[in-house]
Amino acid sequence: MEFRSRAANDAERDLVLGAADPLIQSDPVYGSDILDKKFKEIELRFDRSDQIFWCFMNQKSRPSYTYELGDEIQSVQDWINTNYGFDVTNRHDPLRYFVCGSRTPGIYNLGGDLKHFADCIRRRDLGALKKYARTCVHMQHANSTGFGAPIITMALVQGDALGGGFEHALAFDIIVAEKSARLGLPEILFNLFPGMGAYSFLRQRLGRQDTERFILEGKLFSAEELHEMGVVDILTEDGMGEAAIIDYTRQNQKRFHAERAVYRARKISDPVSLDELLEVTDMWAETALYLEEADVRKMERLALAQERRIQRSLKLV
Repeated sequence: MEFRSRAANDAERDLVLGAADPLIQSDPVYGSDILDKKFKEIELRFDRSDQIFWCFMNQKSRPSYTYELGDEIQSVQDWINTNYGFDVTNRHDPLRYFVCGSRTPGIYNLGGDLKHFADCIRRRDLGALKKYARTCVHMQHANSTGFGAPIITMALVQGDALGGGFEHALAFDIIVAEKSARLGLPEILFNLFPGMGAYSFLRQRLGRQDTERFILEGKLFSAEELHEMGVVDILTEDGMGEAAIIDYTRQNQKRFHAERAVYRARKISDPVSLDELLEVTDMWAETALYLEEADVRKMERLALAQERRIQRSLKLV
């Protein structure tokens, strides 16, 4: 198993874990500036003049969701909640926008750890699959609720957002994507479905029928295609994603509170609860154990192709 976090696998504990139990015990730097903390998986920047907090995934291995990445992201989520939550007054250092992007060339995120999934399936380790999945949807729910702070959240997709990477982007209020980006949910190729928020969050943007077609076809779409469908909110030229976000926030600063209220109204009228995410993701883990050996081998081949791709990208950089 590649994960080395405080949420490392414990087979006996996995079987008794409650659905709502926290799975990552982060070490939030509540009393200090989180920008002074050294991270291995993420890179942070706070543009205080524009009131934008930037969080970039910056993994040197295959850019997928690991416990290490989740641990560091949760530290940021906790810090924002503690310092900028609804019950906190921070007039001297306001925060309005949170943006999540990636520093990996050509890749936003490739989703779940396929090698880990294959290993768990072969060992029939339902507990480990559920623990991983629940960890992800706890993060997803926090992303979708703005960490309990009066902010607008954005995903900046510069490159491919596949599977769980696309699910991650869907949880934010606004999706900004550069034209060369590709996004999709290919899990059906190995007889699985995206179980960490895709159905719930995509349904908010497309409706039930189109969401189910999207998942069952398993196609990859260009950012332009998804912009036409209404999934991507802001489409930009390649290399202009950050500038487009800054321009957007400056142009819309006078309507910020109304805009944020609109996104909150979306969540009230079509809510995605943590209980819903947990129930669906447990079903995902149970479904994974039905995969046949041929499906698991497809999963492993895809993981190897992803490894080769990221190594080529890093060599170019």
